[in-house]
Amino acid sequence: MRLCICFVLLSIVLYASADNPFSSGFKFVRDAAGGARDMWRAYRDMREANYIGADKYFHARGNYDAARRGPGGAWAAKVISDAREGWQSGVSGRGAEDTRLDQEANQWGRSGGDPNRYRPAGLPSKY
Repeated sequence: MRLCICFVLLSIVLYASADNPFSSGFKFVRDAAGGARDMWRAYRDMREANYIGADKYFHARGNYDAARRGPGGAWAAKVISDAREGWQSGVSGRGAEDTRLDQEANQWGRSGGDPNRYRPAGLPSKY
């Protein structure tokens, strides 16, 4: 009986520590959800700051924070950024150049670049 219990416990430990598709799939989904929250936080802060010229900083920061979570976070950041830019380019009338610069900031943040590269002078330190 003890041998059987030890075998079951050992099996559970090995399964839980193994790199199996269920645990990696769960981690991807968890990272994607966290990345979506990071993107929402950056958007909320951008709206709250209402600071002219700071949008690229918030684009880069949201993508940076999301991508730091792992592949799921980077995926969520890319999907959200591409959807947002695709929707805004047809609605806002900001132009192709502004959309291109937003996407550049998005990519910079997702690739691990420091978002402060896009931080405008005078933006409150809260952000």
